[in-house]
Amino acid sequence: MNGTRAVVLGAGIIGAACARELALAGLEVTLLDRGGAGAATTSHGEGNVLVSDKGPGPELRLAQLSRRLWPEVLAAIAERSPAGARCVEAAEWDPKGGIVVATTEAGAHGLAEFAATQRAADVRADTLTTDALRAAEPCITHAHTAAVHYPEDAQVQPAGAAAALLTDALAAGARLRTGEEVLAGVVTRGGRLTGVRTPGGVVEADLFVNAAGPWSGALGARLGAPVAVEPRRGDVLVTTPLPPTVFHKVYDADYVGAVGSSEEELQTSAVVESTRAGSVLIGSSRRRVGFDDLLRPEVLSAVAAKALRLFPSLAGVPVMRAYGGFRPYVPDHLPVVGADPRLAGLWHASGHEGAGIGLSVGTGRLLRDLVLGEPTEIDAHPFRVDRPAVLTPPPESRQQNRKQGRKQNREQRRKLEMEQDQDQDQEGA
Repeated sequence: MNGTRAVVLGAGIIGAACARELALAGLEVTLLDRGGAGAATTSHGEGNVLVSDKGPGPELRLAQLSRRLWPEVLAAIAERSPAGARCVEAAEWDPKGGIVVATTEAGAHGLAEFAATQRAADVRADTLTTDALRAAEPCITHAHTAAVHYPEDAQVQPAGAAAALLTDALAAGARLRTGEEVLAGVVTRGGRLTGVRTPGGVVEADLFVNAAGPWSGALGARLGAPVAVEPRRGDVLVTTPLPPTVFHKVYDADYVGAVGSSEEELQTSAVVESTRAGSVLIGSSRRRVGFDDLLRPEVLSAVAAKALRLFPSLAGVPVMRAYGGFRPYVPDHLPVVGADPRLAGLWHASGHEGAGIGLSVGTGRLLRDLVLGEPTEIDAHPFRVDRPAVLTPPPESRQQNRKQGRKQNREQRRKLEMEQDQDQDQEGA
């Protein structure tokens, strides 16, 4: 497909992975992003590369593909150029493994059953004795009822990993244009997307990839092909650097349930891991609050409380910052990867929620094979665009709630303006 022009809409880690694969395949690739490369969802993640939190099914197969590809991709990037080697070092690839810990009898039973189903799907899941757990994580709580070790779990530094993928894409001939918000699509009479309109003009191409993460739903609507991808917020605490305290990615057995939940209300579970710099990352939370970007003390407090159940020794450790971000949520909890049957020329690569960092390289490979018409390494059908969860609009009640929220905000603004006018009148008197 040499000479085929592809525009990837979104320069986060999913967009970078897709652009890299397409550029290496010989396509003329341009990345467009309304902000900066990797500046939104990607830079607000934890860097998880997990198989431990996924039950048997299509997402696990995508995770297993990605886990196999990550070290291969990073090695290839490092070999291609000195700049790539530096970026790979900044990606901080760490195949540290993960440990899932239950603290109740019910949790232990559920963890044992879940691990058994994963083993049947070729996931390494090793049950740990109390002594083995204590040797692996000396600071873990004594009040545990079961633990399973997942040696295939790994971690990257999200921004560094995205930069490595993007650097390789650019080295392969891709171009990056930031500060280019897509305003609308240009569709021919035959119903094909041939261009996107930005403040700088029309960008034309043979195919377009919607990789806008939590904004994919809104972008799809602008292009005339909406998809049910919505933001789901997560928050993370970061401690000051500590002596070696946490040696794996450790989370409680509730985490899988929180990931798979479709509830709009707050879902929290303990996820604790160290970084190369010595800080400890503490998560996790999930809230469907639109694009509300305020940090909520009650959410951070709930996250911290869950973490202390796993690592009581963290009590009193200073937290130097907290951050949150939006993850692309789809009701059936599966990514959206493939061609849009409603609009020729449009493709999608989104809906990974909090797993986008880990699933990025597998998604890029899957999309490339689909675009080229080559056999895919895993079944792509479950990720298709024309499945009910992707094409069904949000429930009417949710739309009404949003309208009501906007109405309340307008009323509050009007009330505040009236109070300010009254204050000014009194000052003038």
